[in-house]
Amino acid sequence: MQDRLPRITGIGHALPPRVVTNHDLVARLDTSDDWIRSRSGIATRHHVDPGTATSDLAAEAGARALKHDLRTGGTGEVGLLVLATTTPDRTCPGTAPLVAAKLGLGTIPAFDVNAVCSGFLYGLSTATGMIAGGVTDSVLLVAADTFSTIVDPEDRRTAFLFGDGAGAVVLRAGGGGVHAITLGADGGQEDLIITPGGGSRDPEGDERWFAMQGQAVYRQAVERMTGSTREVLETVGWGVADVDRFVGHQANSRILAAVAQRLGLPADRVVMNLDRVGNTAAASIPVALSDAHDRGLLQRGDKVALAAFGGGATWGAAALTWPELG
Repeated sequence: MQDRLPRITGIGHALPPRVVTNHDLVARLDTSDDWIRSRSGIATRHHVDPGTATSDLAAEAGARALKHDLRTGGTGEVGLLVLATTTPDRTCPGTAPLVAAKLGLGTIPAFDVNAVCSGFLYGLSTATGMIAGGVTDSVLLVAADTFSTIVDPEDRRTAFLFGDGAGAVVLRAGGGGVHAITLGADGGQEDLIITPGGGSRDPEGDERWFAMQGQAVYRQAVERMTGSTREVLETVGWGVADVDRFVGHQANSRILAAVAQRLGLPADRVVMNLDRVGNTAAASIPVALSDAHDRGLLQRGDKVALAAFGGGATWGAAALTWPELG
């Protein structure tokens, strides 16, 4: 199994064209640009227009990752598609098969994973296990969310935080760039991050908007992201000083700063793009990775740590060696 551990051979991301600035939100939310920046670090975010769904962004990001895979010596074809999302096009069926169809991938297996903002790491673990176990030699892993469709636009506590987006990676057997992943969950904290209505628990519920306990989420995110990062580094035998880049879930600049401080990680090693895209939920890590690659911040051989915390509660971390990606 060790010689089948996957490497990333393609990467891409997609953001909707409509940019929403803090100034666009000021009047509606009775807030200010300074207030939003000081509490989140966010200046702009992208929102989908009516008629654009999660599958549209997911297919766009997936197509870019597959095209990149071709440029780096891949085949542009994959044996499995995994989609991490909390905002599927519909409650039923899953959105992943539709994304595969949009991409012209034929009848390959495709399924959704829902771990909210930890979704990319849960999907990465699933994809890695499928490849290492010989189920397939290649996976297109996409993480996509359109949280603007489930966040109350009048809620001053949450409306400024979220943007829409999708990120994707192609994973292929061999090369061992993905070294270790650690995951955790605590269903006793499901009410920290929740959309109360619409599921089987409350199918007729009118509480359709996303809700979050901000202060409790902050504390848990810092604790869990720090702890899981330490755990995965110990697993692969890396010290904090070995980490060239840390890519955490792009939820809040204060969370990222607190995690880095607890780890003893210099700020210049922390990848951050939330100031331009907001919190894109499951998509945030692959969007940040793709953006960092495009900006030349990731080089071949870099030791990269990933970490996230999300609803469920869920959390996790991963250790990668960055491949040669043209």
